Amino acid sequence: MSNVDAHEHGPDCGCESCGDPRSMDFLDKYLTVWIFGAMAVGVGLGFVAPSVTRPIQDLHLVEVGLILMMYPPLAKADYSQLRAVFSNWRVLGLSLVQNWLIGPTLMFGLAVVFFSGLVPGLPARPEYFLGLVFIGMARCIAMVLVWNELAEGSTEYVTGLVAFNSLFQIITYGVYVWFFALFLPPLLGMESLVAGITTFDITPIQVVEAIVIFLGVPFAAGFLTRYVGTRVKSESWYDEEFIPTIDPLTLVALLFTVIVMFATQGGTIVAAPGDVLLIAVPLTIYFVVMFLVSFGMGKGIGADYSTTTAIGFTAASNNFELAIAVAVAVFGVGSGVAFATVVGPLIEVPVLLALVNVALYFQRKFDWSGATAGGLPPTASEPAPEDD
Repeated sequence: MSNVDAHEHGPDCGCESCGDPRSMDFLDKYLTVWIFGAMAVGVGLGFVAPSVTRPIQDLHLVEVGLILMMYPPLAKADYSQLRAVFSNWRVLGLSLVQNWLIGPTLMFGLAVVFFSGLVPGLPARPEYFLGLVFIGMARCIAMVLVWNELAEGSTEYVTGLVAFNSLFQIITYGVYVWFFALFLPPLLGMESLVAGITTFDITPIQVVEAIVIFLGVPFAAGFLTRYVGTRVKSESWYDEEFIPTIDPLTLVALLFTVIVMFATQGGTIVAAPGDVLLIAVPLTIYFVVMFLVSFGMGKGIGADYSTTTAIGFTAASNNFELAIAVAVAVFGVGSGVAFATVVGPLIEVPVLLALVNVALYFQRKFDWSGATAGGLPPTASEPAPEDD
């Protein structure tokens, strides 16, 4: 991440280095190039050497990469601020509406448009319809931390919102999949989309396992690191010396994860590029619409930039790890449902990276000086703002 101090921007921002590419380190400055390069390396590796998929799966390299890239943002979070985060019911309520009403409904609508066969020229693809439903009902707990970090969003708010949605997800994921995949299609006259499927064996244990792995492990590591580091040394040492040391790990681990993730699907991507593009269209629409709508709603309630960004990326991202795990368990690794869920993160990476730049543009373009919702009290290492 850039070494420029995070602060709120407006049209009259006089910061000399903000937005200046010369102030960014080498990795940040060419991040888009590195991401697309990692995607190309991954696809090429998977196509040329398909046997690489087995050790990636056996060694759980995707999981390791996800945990490593989430560790620095969670180590950076000031957990003493979480009480203030959870006490802000305006932000939590907004996130609840975005993640559990707007998001699932939008994804279901896109799945119907593209894969139900109701639209001329788009044949019915029940397996892809179900794959999108699996994705849409799984709210993000992993990569959202990275996108939020890159866009200078609030680490405390994104951590709180992810934890909040994770708890909600344990109870609701199976119910949501049943409602949108089994109950609603026949009710709307689309029985063919779920023909021959009577039930989904999705247990809370499956959801808990995904959340423990992809959120619990890095969360515990980040919390313990901050707790021990600030007490053995000091908060100023921790924030000014330790955090900058581990900060590059996020982007390095992200690039590693992109390579191994794309390598596992390299052969499939090359063999069926048309299907990948077909699934990519509704997913891209979903990411963009969810981010812009959620970002607008956050700014509409008067939240500051960092809080609005956390709200936007939390709503726009999805828990693909959970969707893939459940799709494979229910339909098998070679199914079209599993294939659709696997395409998800392949599309998320470039689209969400583009939305990071959109968020930073909004940071400069809009006046955030009057924001009152979502602000957190200053930490011990930050002086309180002086009264005018």
